[in-house]
Amino acid sequence: MAASELYTKHARVWIPDAEEVWKSAELLKDYKQGDALLQLRLDDGTDVEHKLDPKTKNLPHLRNPDILVGENDLTALSYLHEPAILHNLKVRFMDSKLIYTYCGIVLVAINPYETLPIYGADIINAYSGQNMGDMDPHIFAVAEESYKQMARDERNQSIIVSGESGAGKTVSAKYAMRYFATVSGSASETNVEEKVLASNPIMESIGNAKTTRNDNSSRFGKYIEIGFDKKYQIIGANMRTYLLEKSRVVFQADDERNYHIFYQLCASAQLPELKVLKLGQATNFHYTKQGRSPVIDGVDDAKEMVNTRHACTLLGISEPYQMGIFRILAAILHLGNVEIKDRDSDSSIVPPNNAHLTVFCDLMGVTYQDMSQWLCHKKLKTAAETYIKPIPKLQAVNARDALAKHIYAKLFDWIVDHVNKALRSTVSQNSFIGVLDIYGFETFEINSFEQFCINYANEKLQQQFNMHVFKLEQEEYMKEQIPWTLIDFYDNQPCINLIEAKMGILDLLDEECRMPKGSDDTWAQKLYNTHLNKCALFHKPRLSNKAFIIQHFADKVEYQCDGFLEKNKDTVNEEQITVLKTSKFELLVELFQDEEKATTPTGPPPGGRTRLSIKQTKTRPGQTSRDHKKTVGLQFRNSLQLLMDTLNATTPHYVRCIKPNDNKHPFTFDPSRAVQQLRACGVLETIRISAAGFPSRWTYQEFFSRYRVLMKQKDVLNDRRLTCRNVLEKLIKDQDKYQFGKTKIFFRAGQVAYLEKLRADKLRVACIRIQKTIRSWLLRKKYLRMRSAAITIQRYVRGYQARCLAKFLRRTQAAITIQKFQRMYRERKRYRRMQAASLVVQCMLRAYMARQKYQAMLREHKTIIIQKRVRGWLARLYYKRSLEAVVYLQCCIRRMRARRELKKLKIEARSVEHFKKLNIGMENKIMQLQRKVDEQQKDKKAMTERLNSLANSYSVESEKLRNEVERLRLTEEEARNNSNRITTLLEELARLKKELCDTQRDKRIIEEWADKYKLETEQLVAELKEQNSLLKIEKDDLNRLIQEQNQEMTEKMEKALAEETKQLECELNEERSRYQNLLTEHRRLEDRHDDLKEEMTLMVNIPKPGHRRTDSTHSSNESEYTYNSEFAEPEENARGAEDVTKAPLDMSLFLKLQKRVTELEQEKQSLQNELDKKEEQAYRARAREEDEQNRARGAELEYESLKRQELDSENKKLKNDLNELRKALSEKSPPGVTAPGSPAYKVIMEQLNSSNEELEVRKEEVLILRSQLVSQKEAVHQKQTMTEAMPCMEDVRKMKDAGEITQAYIALKESNRSPKFTSKPVAVSDLMSRIRSPPQDYHALNEDGELWLVYEGLKETNRLLESQLQTLRKSHENETEVLREELQSVKEDNNRQQQLLAQNLQLPPEARIEASLQHEITRLTNENLYFEELYADDPAKYQFYRISLYKRIIDLMEQLEKQDKTVRKLKKQLKVFAKKIGELEVSSQIENVSPGQIIDEPIHPVNIPRKEKDFQGMLEYKKEDESKLVKNLILELKPRGVAVNLIPGLPAYILFMCLRHADYVNDDQKVRTLLTSTINGIKKILKKRGDDYETVSFWLSNTCRFLHCLKQYSGEESFMKHNTPRQNEHCLSNFDLAEYRQVLSDLAIQIYQQLVKVMENILQPMIVSGMLEHETIQGVSGVKPTGLRKRTSSIADEGTYTLDSILRQLNSFHSTMCQHGTDPELIKQVVKQMFYIIGAVTLNNLLLRKDMCSWSKGMQIRYNVSQLEEWLRDKNLMTSGAKETLEPLIQAAQLLQVKKKTDEDAEAICSMCNALSTAQIVKVLNLYTPVNEFEERVSVAFIRTIQIRLRDRKESPQLLMDTKNIYPVTFPFNPSSLALETIQIPSSLNLLFLTRV
Repeated sequence: MAASELYTKHARVWIPDAEEVWKSAELLKDYKQGDALLQLRLDDGTDVEHKLDPKTKNLPHLRNPDILVGENDLTALSYLHEPAILHNLKVRFMDSKLIYTYCGIVLVAINPYETLPIYGADIINAYSGQNMGDMDPHIFAVAEESYKQMARDERNQSIIVSGESGAGKTVSAKYAMRYFATVSGSASETNVEEKVLASNPIMESIGNAKTTRNDNSSRFGKYIEIGFDKKYQIIGANMRTYLLEKSRVVFQADDERNYHIFYQLCASAQLPELKVLKLGQATNFHYTKQGRSPVIDGVDDAKEMVNTRHACTLLGISEPYQMGIFRILAAILHLGNVEIKDRDSDSSIVPPNNAHLTVFCDLMGVTYQDMSQWLCHKKLKTAAETYIKPIPKLQAVNARDALAKHIYAKLFDWIVDHVNKALRSTVSQNSFIGVLDIYGFETFEINSFEQFCINYANEKLQQQFNMHVFKLEQEEYMKEQIPWTLIDFYDNQPCINLIEAKMGILDLLDEECRMPKGSDDTWAQKLYNTHLNKCALFHKPRLSNKAFIIQHFADKVEYQCDGFLEKNKDTVNEEQITVLKTSKFELLVELFQDEEKATTPTGPPPGGRTRLSIKQTKTRPGQTSRDHKKTVGLQFRNSLQLLMDTLNATTPHYVRCIKPNDNKHPFTFDPSRAVQQLRACGVLETIRISAAGFPSRWTYQEFFSRYRVLMKQKDVLNDRRLTCRNVLEKLIKDQDKYQFGKTKIFFRAGQVAYLEKLRADKLRVACIRIQKTIRSWLLRKKYLRMRSAAITIQRYVRGYQARCLAKFLRRTQAAITIQKFQRMYRERKRYRRMQAASLVVQCMLRAYMARQKYQAMLREHKTIIIQKRVRGWLARLYYKRSLEAVVYLQCCIRRMRARRELKKLKIEARSVEHFKKLNIGMENKIMQLQRKVDEQQKDKKAMTERLNSLANSYSVESEKLRNEVERLRLTEEEARNNSNRITTLLEELARLKKELCDTQRDKRIIEEWADKYKLETEQLVAELKEQNSLLKIEKDDLNRLIQEQNQEMTEKMEKALAEETKQLECELNEERSRYQNLLTEHRRLEDRHDDLKEEMTLMVNIPKPGHRRTDSTHSSNESEYTYNSEFAEPEENARGAEDVTKAPLDMSLFLKLQKRVTELEQEKQSLQNELDKKEEQAYRARAREEDEQNRARGAELEYESLKRQELDSENKKLKNDLNELRKALSEKSPPGVTAPGSPAYKVIMEQLNSSNEELEVRKEEVLILRSQLVSQKEAVHQKQTMTEAMPCMEDVRKMKDAGEITQAYIALKESNRSPKFTSKPVAVSDLMSRIRSPPQDYHALNEDGELWLVYEGLKETNRLLESQLQTLRKSHENETEVLREELQSVKEDNNRQQQLLAQNLQLPPEARIEASLQHEITRLTNENLYFEELYADDPAKYQFYRISLYKRIIDLMEQLEKQDKTVRKLKKQLKVFAKKIGELEVSSQIENVSPGQIIDEPIHPVNIPRKEKDFQGMLEYKKEDESKLVKNLILELKPRGVAVNLIPGLPAYILFMCLRHADYVNDDQKVRTLLTSTINGIKKILKKRGDDYETVSFWLSNTCRFLHCLKQYSGEESFMKHNTPRQNEHCLSNFDLAEYRQVLSDLAIQIYQQLVKVMENILQPMIVSGMLEHETIQGVSGVKPTGLRKRTSSIADEGTYTLDSILRQLNSFHSTMCQHGTDPELIKQVVKQMFYIIGAVTLNNLLLRKDMCSWSKGMQIRYNVSQLEEWLRDKNLMTSGAKETLEPLIQAAQLLQVKKKTDEDAEAICSMCNALSTAQIVKVLNLYTPVNEFEERVSVAFIRTIQIRLRDRKESPQLLMDTKNIYPVTFPFNPSSLALETIQIPSSLNLLFLTRV
């Protein structure tokens, strides 16, 4: 169809925009031919009119369908134009956070300005071995493609990385080199790949700097060739550099820095070794402070300096050379600070003794005088003589800067040469991959010679790029046999000719440089005259005569001619160089030793924005001196031509780096900057070339799968090609819009969009039809449901209304009646309340008035007292202040007088001085006066001391008098007290008389009190009954509460136990995994060691003429496989030693490997010990939890016991109260009152009887409680045997009442066992307070203070119990410590016993019994002496110990008797066997009779019955047959035949039966050699055939079976309980092979890991294709359009893997393991590991493939997982844990299918995806891609919501799952029911030399 037909209503187009470059709009009406305007609506809703160009009538670009937006390859877009490319890159970068995109053969990389987790080792492993189109775009994919093509095509490769400064070129090149170093490795042990990576820090420090666009900008171009050998392993590298910006050494713009190395040196200036450089802060030097930005955020220059020095060391730059480099760099900084001053207008001078010049000369080893002279002078040579001419200051400064740049360039080249030497390899290079990191196209406001050279280089690279793209397009068309039409593409050869052709710009520039008076102006005029108006690409600016414009492929660039000639000449003062050559500094001389031979200086002259440096090349010997005059432009053109020749000889791969914004903001996209770079880097040119032909390409199968919905059933034929042809002819009428190739269909631009539109319309119609039917059915169903509900509601509502009416009538009648009585009651109540209130108010008012009057009187009295005190205080205060004022005035007056006196004295002193000057003779008189004054001073001092002594004596005397007065006052007080005492005694006498009267009166009222007490007793009994009932209720409540608490405690403890158990299991698995990883490393080192020995053997044992070494079954290095040296066979050791003597081994490597093996074995032992400790800790934790449970349950019983004890205490207290009452009555009442028969006596007896009855009832309750407690105890004792005592002091402290403390401790004292309180204190106190509520008048019984005495006694009891409790606690801790010490001694004794046992095993059988008895006697003697010392202070314990010792001696004597009997029995059996042997020898002699003799004798046929021989399950073999046994049973055994025809595990049984015989005959040497040979044989066969799954599985099964046999027949009780009595008879009797069991276990672990590796290698190619790419459910997902880089087809073509392939392979694995007799538990572990690999590989590919993240693919994955689960169910493996390993994959598939819009959806996703990490969830959401227009993309806001909700998760930031992870394997004991004596050895095994015993 025509393109104009697509511009219909609602079609979306792109229109130009000044800010966003392109804006999206939608057509409001159809476009018709001839329309000049288009009615459009922008995305923001604004309606606009777009005018068409009247000349071209070009319509705006159409927008691609939404399902094509965000594609991995830009060439997959249907419409290929600039806005589509820009929008696709923006969507991928901003929404999906994807920085890489393919554009045909180009990888577009956008700098994110943020560290992304996509460069780890897991990502490298994921991309390794993958096709370039099978994974999402990545720099690793480009590197893998180049590496693969190098290996496949045997052609060198190049990766060309270009872009602006700050676009990420250096980082991309660095990651590419890291990929090569990781996937290839090195061919030697020199770690070349590490050196290649180590070159980056060095080159970045000396060649990178901070610019306004980039903090780490490369200021030079480099081409690194990474060399590979024939195995495609890295052997070395070589670096070529271009375009060093030398001007940065002496000048930096604002916000820029010099090269990093200068700042690193300044930051490390305080280091001791760098103090000689005399450096300081970077702001102190002119060359480092011009940019005013010495620090980069987030960069530590001192730390970077450490990395740089480390890299130098790694690359072989020694410490002296490093210090030399730092000296030169520091000298450059000091040179920049050398101050040059004007002497006059034509000359300059360096001030004498300039500090910085002095340091420069010291560091460079030159003289100060020479350097200061030639900094300010130059030498002029003429034909006749030489002149020395001074130069002005400006020229001197420029000469100084030129010298600094020249030195730095020389140092840069020297470092590059040394890096290349370090990376150079002696091995011949087979191929290489080059990585080019070079400037991109540059254009600034002022462009000079540097930009001209850079853009010239980019023109050459762009030409090479265009030719390569054109060539690929042509090859594709020819391959598919498509008619080839010439594509018109931009050829920039005219621009290149303008620059480099004859009379071109460079040629004219060189010519002008050779002119004596050449200048920039004359050169510009020559350019105008030569090219203006003659070349269409050359223009002249209108307003300038010193500039020119060139039309480059990317843009027009205006160059300023100023400085071109000087920069092209690149001059430097030769005299300065001569001075440097005479230096004593060796490194500096080395830098300039080839100066005469150099083809050109390495940098341009000063001035300008940048300076260029061309790497030096070696000259030919016959080259003339005129080569020294070669210009920079000529040299640059030659080096660029060499680079282009290198690139043309390789297969190029292109990486274009884009800078998204100039502010370095992360993930911020500036469309104008991006489109400028896209135009400059050639991406749009690639698109234009693709769009000119057939950009969209489909295979026939993909086209059929995608557009099957557009076909009718009759159109579908068996031939897919014919079907597609017929459909396209109907859908697209124009035959030129598509072409049919051999395997693909080619479409013009826009045709795929048209087909997508047809497909979407067809699907939309189908959806509408389905929606119409479904909605009709739903609404009909809803209507019927609503109608039925309405009828039901009506029925119930009417009934409800009738009932409500009846209820209303009844309520109305009742309300009237209630109102009548309520109103009457309310009024009567109100009247009574008012009456009572009136009385209360009157009473309170009168009382208030009386209190007020009393208070007023009291206040008046107190006021008078206060006034009296205050007035006295005020008077004293006034007197005190007056006194202070008077004293102050006196002080002031005296001070004033003293000052006047002082003034007079000063005047007199001055007059004395004057008089002294006038009268010198008066000096003697003055001296006399002075002495007199001194004497007076001494007298004054003596008087002062006397006064002080008098004052002290006065104070002492005063103190004595004061004490005397105090004593007299006390005497007076005592006399006053005596008088008061007499008065008190008189009052006491009166009181006693009064009390006598009161006693007589009390005697009269006793009967009244008895009656009162009777009533009180009755009330007390009633209260007790009530409390009894309440206690019963409380008891029931407590029982229920106890049960609930018990259940809650049990659940809590079970939960805690489960969590701790789970944690311990995780730790145990981690330890096992670490241990098994160490075994893997051990095995790798062993294999490496064996390989080295084999290589050395092959190198040394060269066959000589006439002699050939015979083959041997065992190699010389076989002893290397042995586990321990003591198990090794002496003959093999001797043979190994002989071979070592023959071959000159690399002993350092051998010792290194041996040391590593020893370390691994030690680490293995430590891990095993740690594992044992963990298991012991787990056991202790489990025991501790059980104790806590027992303690909790015991606490509940103790609570019941406490209640019972309190009831007993209460009953006893009541009984005591009654006895005291009886006693009180008998003492205080008259005899007649308390006599028997009196009324009072009867009343008291009745009360006593009732109390006794109450006591009996309480006793019955106590018995019931005790029985319940006993039953509960018995129930608890069935589950637990002991409980810990817990103190109850906490509850006791919380009891506030003294009665509570009393009753509690009475209960404690009378209890038979210590109570335990764990219930809440509040509940206990409440219960006690209810039990002990006393009568209200108990104070009558406390007249004699009895209760107080009881309370004091109980306090004493409390203290006693506390002390006892502390004593018990200390004794418990002491006992615990003693038990620990005993446990440690038992462990040590156990170790000694094991050592002695091992020693005894080496002894002959006769000496073993004697040695064991001797050891036992020694042990008992030591133990006896120990216990005598221990129990010296305790005879009873010592007696008990002696009795136990005698019992043990008796037991030993009995054992000795049994052993004697056994010896006698064995001797008898030995005699019987000797007799049988003699009979056998006789029979053999009879058989040796000659045949003739036998024939002569008569033969009598006799029927002799055959007696069945009783076999012992052993196999006998000779020592020399051991090698044949290993060879036939292990090395040459075919697993397939054994697995099919024989019993599983037969080799293991045979080996164990041979081992049993060796044990039976007590031949320890035979046991060792057999086990060692077996282990070595298994290792050898696994090394030889380790890639064969059946072999590895077979020997894993047999190794496990052999291990189980060693355990089953070891004689240990834990294993023997699984055996039959007959099997127990076959146990090993002489040797303990526990150590060999550990060796076999380690061997089984290694075999298991090898099996997993083999299975993984088989499954790996099937997983991605079967689980992701293959459409198991046909028609669910359609294939989207793909670009130039085709992915593997997801359609099941012939040869591709499907899910059925995976299931068939799993069936094969499972059946093979079952045939080999593998343990079921081991099969489960293998299957779990395989499912983990399937899930991990699938999920990793899902996370790296955007096209797989869709709704339909999620359905496919879930279906595939369900098929795997079904397979597990069929094999009864659901309990293996394999299903759980697929949980991350299942959740990822669910994540693809759930809704992803609202916050509720986000919450559901966060709770559902608990097996996925946050990074994985966000990655899947970012990669989610709609396949159809009905799906929607995930918004950025929703992804941010997910990130916010998951930010608190603590998890690893790793994105991909570890596919190399192997779960730790265990080998549970699996005994065999097979009887050894029934095993028959088939003849096919060739084991006839074995004899059954």
